Amino acid sequence: MSDAVVPHQAPSNAPTERSGVGWFKRALDSDIFYSFRRSRMTMVAGAVTVLFFLLAIFASQLAVQNPFDPAQLQLMNSRISPLWTAEGQAPFLLGTDEQGRDVFSAILYGLRISLTVGVLGVVLAGTLGITLGLVAGYFGGAVDGLIMRIADVQLTFPAILIALLVNGVAKSVFGNQLDAMSTLAVLVVAIGLSFWVQYARTVRGSVMVEKNKDYVAAAQLIGLRAPVIMLRHVLPNTMGPILVIATINLALAIITEATLSFLGAGMPDTMPSLGTLIRIGNNYLFAGEWWIVAFPGIALAGLILSINLLGDWLRDALNPKLR
Repeated sequence: MSDAVVPHQAPSNAPTERSGVGWFKRALDSDIFYSFRRSRMTMVAGAVTVLFFLLAIFASQLAVQNPFDPAQLQLMNSRISPLWTAEGQAPFLLGTDEQGRDVFSAILYGLRISLTVGVLGVVLAGTLGITLGLVAGYFGGAVDGLIMRIADVQLTFPAILIALLVNGVAKSVFGNQLDAMSTLAVLVVAIGLSFWVQYARTVRGSVMVEKNKDYVAAAQLIGLRAPVIMLRHVLPNTMGPILVIATINLALAIITEATLSFLGAGMPDTMPSLGTLIRIGNNYLFAGEWWIVAFPGIALAGLILSINLLGDWLRDALNPKLR
């Protein structure tokens, strides 16, 4: 009598494809992660970007003082040079400004403001642009024409002018009632309304290609509503270009906020961002207090450079023609 063949069964504790371990393994084996590992510059840019975000998150633990709290500032400590110079004093590693604020602490808190405005501005711009792009590309006709003509008109103006216009209207309406947090919200709205066009035009072009495919026709045949088809089926197939635009726009949003603050239309001196710190330090540059403007400028340049390098890598990694 021949023995019965017992089919092989995987052990019950083996990770399934749906488990977190399986997802993590697939991510490590993906082409994008392989492209990331083989580029040392991209790895350095990613590490620097993560470092900036960590510095902003843990600013209150790393800073020697809260530069936003006037009670912790002393005018006797104003304009102290960096610690490694002959006139440096502990614990002011990068020196102090004219109000006695520790420059290193001000950079940490200013970094938090700049990243908050940049991230929220990109989220607002992406949400508005993706929504309008989906509607314009899926329905077409008069709706598409109206949205795209609005986008064309806005493209004739630089983003900084749109942001200045929105910021000026808000200040003319609310006047002196705008506190620091309200000013931050106005900056987010101004930046969001300045950068939505890129998302809308990109998503519209992708949707016009995707909506003619068989899976969209099948979804329509089974009675799915248009919003469900757009969000659940069409939108995931357009996420590649959106991620690239969002990464690059994050750097542009931070630069826009810094420019507005440098021009005096952004964050106030009592709650400075990196742009405000640069504007304050610029007034003392020719008086010899170079560190007040130099170190915030270096921090801003390093942040923008690292994010731009990540955006360039992501654009190439998601381009199938370059694989």
